[in-house]
Amino acid sequence: MRFSIQMPVRTLVQATVLGLIFAGAGALAQTASDAPEDAGDDKIVPFALPQSGPFTPAEIKINNDKAISDWFRSPHANAAAEAFSHWDDDGEIRAACATCHSGEGFRDFHGLDGTEPGVVNGPINIGGVVDCGTCHNAGLANVTEVVFPSGLVHPVQGVEASCLTCHQGRTAGANVTNAIGGLAEDEPSGELRFINPHYATAAATWLGGYGAAGYHYEGRDYSGRFFHARPVASCNSCHEPHTLEVQFEPCLTCHQASKPDEIRIARQSYDGSGNTSVGIKSDIQANAATLLDMIRAYSKDVIGAPMVYDGSRYPYFFTDANGDGAIDMADGKAVPYGSWTPRSLRTAFNWKLVTADPGNFAHNPAYSLELLYDAIEDLSEPLGVDMDEMNLLR
Repeated sequence: MRFSIQMPVRTLVQATVLGLIFAGAGALAQTASDAPEDAGDDKIVPFALPQSGPFTPAEIKINNDKAISDWFRSPHANAAAEAFSHWDDDGEIRAACATCHSGEGFRDFHGLDGTEPGVVNGPINIGGVVDCGTCHNAGLANVTEVVFPSGLVHPVQGVEASCLTCHQGRTAGANVTNAIGGLAEDEPSGELRFINPHYATAAATWLGGYGAAGYHYEGRDYSGRFFHARPVASCNSCHEPHTLEVQFEPCLTCHQASKPDEIRIARQSYDGSGNTSVGIKSDIQANAATLLDMIRAYSKDVIGAPMVYDGSRYPYFFTDANGDGAIDMADGKAVPYGSWTPRSLRTAFNWKLVTADPGNFAHNPAYSLELLYDAIEDLSEPLGVDMDEMNLLR
């Protein structure tokens, strides 16, 4: 049997609990006249007692329970991951980081919480992840463009705003150009520091030369946005939106492979190996490895200041003054590399941008190969390397 009752909001919980314990449903049949004199203007609301229980959570149907379960097991929901726990000791997430490292920060940045859009007002609480409200907020329909680090203003629709906001990186080739302007190409400058494009830069890779994420060499043309065959034309057409896993089956319509990184897309070899039986990912990885070796060789043999790369800690490039392969330490801390030249900085930036996107071979292989080739060619002159002998293709 159900009872329709009215009572003040602020006394609802207390009355309900006491009534259930001591008097059962009958004791709860209060009306507005039973409210204390100091109830003031408390709003009177109706409520109905549920039928007798007990209730088991497993018996309650949730229409989107699979989507929630998939999301809960995805990297976007892993609150213990470095991407979401890095600021735990600080007590709040820095505004510069909060947009992409907390659903609360994302909504703040786009003004979905009623605040000014385009800036994180903060402070943003720790413990947040890329939650449901990051991608399913109704206000996303009003976000029609996303600004990239290069200054590009790119039009978006719906959930595209979420993907492109947080996978664009934080810097672009323009930042490098501004930093090295007016400096001698092969002279170390104390003014230069490594410029980090950031992580998981899929959107930056995807938009290619149009997005201008990489350092673009004067006189060179760069492939633009990677337009794949329809219906593979958006983030969600390749990635399951909750698990984030790649849906490989659509690829088999055009490609013969057992997994994405075995897809070739080209009948020529870009890494000089002549091997076209492997995926294009192999060419990108080989040229990236060649470029990193040349950056190290340039620092040691041309500049006379050896470096060590450690991808597990920022700023990744560290000093190795005696060239023993070990990072120099000072006061118990690794010494960041401080002998950057314009040439080493721009080539290292392009290398990091390409390798920061593990899906570069699918997002925009042509642009990735172009950035690597141009950086290798840039270093070949001071190193005395013959590009023809390397047999690379751009």
